[in-house]
Amino acid sequence: MLNHITIMGRLTRDPELRRTGSGIAVASFTVAVDRDFSGKDGGEKETDFIDCVAWRQTGEFVSKYFTKGRMIVVSGRLQIRPWTDKDGNKRRSAEVVADNCYFGDSKKDGEGGSSAPAQNSYGNYGGGYGGSNSAQPAPAYPQSNFDLIEGDDSQLPF
Repeated sequence: MLNHITIMGRLTRDPELRRTGSGIAVASFTVAVDRDFSGKDGGEKETDFIDCVAWRQTGEFVSKYFTKGRMIVVSGRLQIRPWTDKDGNKRRSAEVVADNCYFGDSKKDGEGGSSAPAQNSYGNYGGGYGGSNSAQPAPAYPQSNFDLIEGDDSQLPF
C-alpha cells in the first residue's frame, strides 16, 4: 500500500510547537495551497487550506525556521482522524503527517525567516539528498559531475 503526499504552499500562521507528556515535540501548521485551475467562472484560483503536523526534529525544525507567509514544501502521508464533537456526532479530519519539510522560497523571497538548510525527520540537512544520519550540513553547492558545454545549445541532445 502507498500513502504519500507532497504539497507546496504558504503557511497561514506561525507553526505552533507543543510537547507531549513524555516531552516529544509536535508542531501543527496550516498550508494554503492554490489549485492549478480557476473556478467555473474563470475567476481567481481557489485555495485549499491543509492541516499538517510534524513530529520530533521535523517539528522543531519547522517551528524554528518557518513563519507565517513562508513557502513550504511538505512531504509525508495523509491521515484521517475520527473524533466526536461536543454534540456527540462522529466527525473525521484529514491532515498531513510530515516526514520532510523544505523551504519553497529563499529568505529574500519570503517574509523573514531563516535561510537554514532543509531538514528531514532524521536530522539530515540539504533538502533530502545525502544518506547519512549525521546532523552535519550539506555543502552549500553540491559538487557536480557534469561538464560545462561551451557554445550554443545546438549541441544538446534534446
